[in-house]
Amino acid sequence: MEPKPLPFTGSLHGISDKAMEIHHDKLYAGYVKKKDEIAQKLQPLERGGDLASANQTYSELRALKDGETFAVNGVYLHEWYFDVLGGNGALTGPLVEALAMQYGSVENFVAYFSACGMAARGWCVLAWDRHDKALRVYTGDAHNQGGVWGCMPVIVLDVYEHAYFIDFGSDRKAYIEAFWKNLNWEKANELFEMAKR
Repeated sequence: MEPKPLPFTGSLHGISDKAMEIHHDKLYAGYVKKKDEIAQKLQPLERGGDLASANQTYSELRALKDGETFAVNGVYLHEWYFDVLGGNGALTGPLVEALAMQYGSVENFVAYFSACGMAARGWCVLAWDRHDKALRVYTGDAHNQGGVWGCMPVIVLDVYEHAYFIDFGSDRKAYIEAFWKNLNWEKANELFEMAKR
């Protein structure tokens, strides 16, 4: 698998080209590489390899499966994060209407989501929960922790330090404010409509 290119052109507001280059071209590309490497190592086991040593304390299979969820989610979460960047933050569309209805106002939603981003160690995700048939905000401290099965991400915010430290130092709040200025609501609406189908 090849890393996907950034889905937007030009510079972001407040998030430097250098930060985005390191984030996308090194970190994200590294997850893509590890995802493929793990898949190659799993292939012989999936096709009749020696599975006798499988064990919940430690085994090659356990280590690979643990690494697999970390790498795969590292790829997918970054792709959803990049997908909603590159806009001008202009509020439009059915997602905005749904957020206003559910949270009382879009401002309330942004405040709540931003606070969740401050509270999380890794990710903050607005997702369509297919079980509840509702929008939910979930957080994760690692790629393979905090995700809820049956939920489709709509807006994904990376709050690991690598996402903001170059531009904002330890000021995560300023980074989250910049994220909202760069949000592509058109793309978020598209993801919302797809998730509900």
